[in-house]
Amino acid sequence: QVQLVESGGGLVQAGGSLRLSCAASGSIFSIKNMAWYRQAPGKQRDLVARISSDGSTNYADSVKGRFTISRDNAKNTVYLQMDSLIPEDTAVYYCNAEVVRIGAEYTAFSYWGQGTQVTVSK
Repeated sequence: QVQLVESGGGLVQAGGSLRLSCAASGSIFSIKNMAWYRQAPGKQRDLVARISSDGSTNYADSVKGRFTISRDNAKNTVYLQMDSLIPEDTAVYYCNAEVVRIGAEYTAFSYWGQGTQVTVSK
């Protein structure tokens, strides 16, 4: 199987920065898209940023210019650098990976991390 483990969340003041990490492990042949989503209380889970296997990226309008997604393919890890944080960024952040598993190279499966809390105070 495949596991995604996130780290880096916490409490930060408005204007501050945090860096989230998400490492994938297990029976991995390759990873296609990797992404970060977030879910605030009472709201749906929304895409924050996505990065393809070749490094192409896209961002939600609300985080453009403030957040940067990157990945290390050798480590099967995706990062989210969050700068100029605002209280509206407060949410649980989840990583997602489309994984091609060893022995099942005909398709990709979607996996989620357990989530990490990010709280931005005024």
